[in-house]
Amino acid sequence: MKLFDGITYNIRGFWLGVKTPKLLMLGLIRLAVVIIITILFASLILVYHREILNLIWTRPESRWLLWLWHLLSWMLSLFLVVLSSVFSYLISQILFCVIIMDTMSIITERLASGQEKEPQKMPLLSRFFYLVKQEIPRTIVPVLLSLFIMGLGWLTPFGPLFTIFSSLIAAIFLAWDNTDLVPARRLYPFKTRFKFFYKNLPFHLGFGLLFLIPIASIFFLSFSPVGATLYYIEEHA
Repeated sequence: MKLFDGITYNIRGFWLGVKTPKLLMLGLIRLAVVIIITILFASLILVYHREILNLIWTRPESRWLLWLWHLLSWMLSLFLVVLSSVFSYLISQILFCVIIMDTMSIITERLASGQEKEPQKMPLLSRFFYLVKQEIPRTIVPVLLSLFIMGLGWLTPFGPLFTIFSSLIAAIFLAWDNTDLVPARRLYPFKTRFKFFYKNLPFHLGFGLLFLIPIASIFFLSFSPVGATLYYIEEHA
């Protein structure tokens, strides 16, 4: 049941975000930042695509091997674009989106409960560094670990299974990155927040499944703080 609750709250949050002008504006800004940085990274990587490929395998003279070289070239291009997308998301998250996510969560909390429960005010710079620090265990380390597991998996016959497993792990932690916004803002201890996370793993899996849908994932990610905040306020506040 919690698995479907996760999917439902993510969709609810998306629609609320689209219908609320302030949330819509912030969600679109977050979407634009991720897309722009992704395009810049992907363009930079593809410019040096041939050099990177030559480091792996110099173009063969044999026509029998040339088709295999071209296949490797396309696979490398796809891998580099995916990799650039992941790193672009992490960079945009650290430099820009943590403040946007927290602001979206605050607006949603006010809409859902009529008030925002905040134990203390923080200067903007202190708030920024505090939020960035929270991203390390919630997003940065889990996503990089998932990439490592995925890469390691392709060195074994179980590559596809490792890919699915690592993608699900990344999706779960991306969901927690959103549901943790309210308790982190209230300065709850990390141990308490992590306990909440692992006790509600099915919900986080359901919430994160929508992040695995190609193209649609960037839209759900852009408005994900809304649905996650609704869930925390309605179910745990």
